[in-house]
Amino acid sequence: MDVHEGGVDLTVPEQEEGAGDAVFFNPEQELNRDLTVAVLRAYRDREPRATDYCDAMAASGARGVRAAADGWAVTACDTDPDAVELARANFRRNDLEGEVVERDANALLHESYFDVVDIDPFGSPMPFADAAFSGARDLVCITATDTAPLCGAHFASGVRSYSAVPRNTDYHSEMGLRILVSALVRTAARIDVAARPILTHATRHYARTYLELTHRASDADAAIESLGHLHHCEDCLYRAAASGLLADPPDACPNCGSDRVVTAGPVYLDALQNSAFVERVGDEVTDDMGTADRARDLCGTLAAELDTPTHYDQHRLCKEWSRPAESMDEFCEQLRAAGHAVSRTHHGGTTFKTDADVAEMRAAVVD
Repeated sequence: MDVHEGGVDLTVPEQEEGAGDAVFFNPEQELNRDLTVAVLRAYRDREPRATDYCDAMAASGARGVRAAADGWAVTACDTDPDAVELARANFRRNDLEGEVVERDANALLHESYFDVVDIDPFGSPMPFADAAFSGARDLVCITATDTAPLCGAHFASGVRSYSAVPRNTDYHSEMGLRILVSALVRTAARIDVAARPILTHATRHYARTYLELTHRASDADAAIESLGHLHHCEDCLYRAAASGLLADPPDACPNCGSDRVVTAGPVYLDALQNSAFVERVGDEVTDDMGTADRARDLCGTLAAELDTPTHYDQHRLCKEWSRPAESMDEFCEQLRAAGHAVSRTHHGGTTFKTDADVAEMRAAVVD
């Protein structure tokens, strides 16, 4: 079928969402592709010498064609000969230059060097992470679609894939983001590369992060210092962050005394966004993008999110406190009136971040 997306015309196979024998194209990933183009535009201003972009899993070539239309020198890669031919046809259809190669992404990225590398596999990106950091100079863009292992719902798979302990909490989507970024930071550090997230989001069935790189061992050491653990009480929802690669979980919850405290990590504890950069990305979203409104709204929310390493769900808290939930605006205003910082989050309509702990929140809105 023919698709017009972001100013380019594409021929893509008709298929249901999911993996199959046909060349893969997911129309639900249009927001992902729109944001990728906006990030590339904003990053070109941030690092003017960045000119070349590698779409390491090209499939139909949609992402690479859109990057080429925006002025990037594109190399697209896929192991499927049908995908390679379709991607080449889509470059020709739009009268755009782009090299499309039939190669394994790991082999290509260990042999070549690009300013920006984009990894968008089906499932975990970790089998490609070493090669991505070896083959990238400035920016690595990573998608993970295995959200259940990342957030702890499939515990053993999460441990195997990400060399970390994920926990299935009420902030499961953020747990997944921080487990993912932690694994990527550790992977980059092994080759003396520091990876710092500048835009990160969890949207429906996938997690996406954009990591800016510096190639100094001292910076890689500093990135490792951003890792730590989260201690979470399954009874009262208290949680605390502790820096360091060695976990030291409390014997009991300091808020309610429960012994049902679980520990997750190592997770990334620092900011997942560079707020100024995210605002710039929002400015680069244009009206020819099919998800322009959603993309701008997402960037606005991400830029305003507090840097705290977890978020809360107001409805879950109110259920725990046996009280009805008021409007989110009223709830947040009560926290601000009590002297606490608070922001809405992109994880859901009733989710928020705050510097208050559960006892302080309860005192502000219940007592």
